[in-house]
Amino acid sequence: MAIENVFLEETKSKLVERINKLNPASQGLWGKMNVAQMLAHCNVTYEMVYEKGKHPKPNLIAKFFIKTFVKKLVVGESTYAKNSRTAPQFIIANEREFEAEKARLIAFIEKTQALGEKHFEGLESHSFGPLNAKEWNNMFYKHLDHHLQQFGV
Repeated sequence: MAIENVFLEETKSKLVERINKLNPASQGLWGKMNVAQMLAHCNVTYEMVYEKGKHPKPNLIAKFFIKTFVKKLVVGESTYAKNSRTAPQFIIANEREFEAEKARLIAFIEKTQALGEKHFEGLESHSFGPLNAKEWNNMFYKHLDHHLQQFGV
């Protein structure tokens, strides 16, 4: 899979276009989440960047485990497998409002693109420590692409 650059206007526009193809009745091709829950799930990545304190940071033992065993999967080049396990803070069990979650996700994508690569170079991640801009890009794009494919867009 080619990982597109979320910091480019063109990629941002393509992601927003894909999100805008979703509707409240969109069905997933795999997994348990409905479309509104999926959008809320995707928002968690951005909440960890932009809404400090909303999600508790992992303790030292959890952070060691995450950095040792999970980081490469999340920020590397390989794609996610269908029905992969997710961290507890990403599990969305309650119902969510489709339009609100969609609007939040688009706003986060637009903010990320506007801030640009330089903003993210060396920025401390919630769980992984400092990441370079490529690692941030891989994490943002892979996660969104995985779930947009899950819902057929």
